[in-house]
Amino acid sequence: MTALTAERDTQRRNGEKSAAPVAASTKILGGSIVCMNAAGYATKGATATTLKSLGMAEATVDNSAGAAGDQTVPYRRDGWFRFANSASADAITLADVNANAYIVDDQTVAKTDGTSTRSVAGVIRDVDARGVWISFP
Repeated sequence: MTALTAERDTQRRNGEKSAAPVAASTKILGGSIVCMNAAGYATKGATATTLKSLGMAEATVDNSAGAAGDQTVPYRRDGWFRFANSASADAITLADVNANAYIVDDQTVAKTDGTSTRSVAGVIRDVDARGVWISFP
């Protein structure tokens, strides 16, 4: 491609809501952390270094008996979402606001990458008695 020499009609998508094809043999629950695996399919949040967080699942999608891509999961990424806080030394505090939160499972985030075993969930925006508010990348 060469640089523009005239105006361009650039198409736009609303990034607030989206959907992704679900990995084979996977069930994603509504309200959970949704990630993309190394093959490009949606899966639930888990301790792994190969996941890329997508957002929060807007509905439960059961592709347990399906092949990769047989179903899609709707997810939302704009805004702040409250998830469970990890425990002990990995518990997130107000001092961690604006740092990365790391995926423990499909509903829990932690302060550290667990000695290089966890993927980034998003950015910590707030912490309260009920959990950790994060925004997705």
